[in-house]
Amino acid sequence: METKPKILVVDDEERIRRLLKMYLEREEYIIEEAEDGIEALNKALNNNFDLILLDLMMPGKDGIEVCRELREKKSTPVIMLTAKGEEINRVQGFEVGTDDYIVKPFSPREVVLRVKAMLRRSSQTSYLTTDVEARDVIQYKYLTIDNDAHKVMAEGKEVNLTPKEYELLSYLAKTPDKVFAREQLLKEVWHYEFFGDLRTVDTHVKRLREKMNAVSEHAAQMIVTVWGVGYKFEVKE
Repeated sequence: METKPKILVVDDEERIRRLLKMYLEREEYIIEEAEDGIEALNKALNNNFDLILLDLMMPGKDGIEVCRELREKKSTPVIMLTAKGEEINRVQGFEVGTDDYIVKPFSPREVVLRVKAMLRRSSQTSYLTTDVEARDVIQYKYLTIDNDAHKVMAEGKEVNLTPKEYELLSYLAKTPDKVFAREQLLKEVWHYEFFGDLRTVDTHVKRLREKMNAVSEHAAQMIVTVWGVGYKFEVKE
């Protein structure tokens, strides 16, 4: 029996929570709510959600702080809800591990589409019916990226990544030894261009290396910094 995705909707405005809940429940998602950052973090750490819709500006703890503390313990996909003109805050959101963002005022239909896309990317079982011979797998000596099962294995052990960390690793690994500038990675992986700080990429690479290193030092060393340029995925004999 298929389990329905469980989503946490976090916003200090009741009308926004109610609107999102109504549209998401039409898709048969299970919805829980939180009205501030403290309640959101408590629920997120003590329950297993498939996705969190997280407002940026809230009392108690803002979305940045919630996401930062969440990422210390969990890789739950996070879509940040931001107001227009909060670009710097969106940059900070990406730096602490936000996977996507939606700008207010938004169309509820857009939210549903973005949620569906994120759940697809983060699903561990979406494509398990795929023919084994046709599986989309990137295989190296110390690392296997199974794009059908959305799973990363390093020396036989699974690496638990957020959707954005997974996309970054997969993007680099598809073209080994090619050097990618930070600006290019920001555009291709985050689908977002801004003239702000490029630490978004650096922060995600650092987090990705740390998670891989905890499982396989050899796999972590495949992500190489090219000083003054960006990063590449290096395959050593």
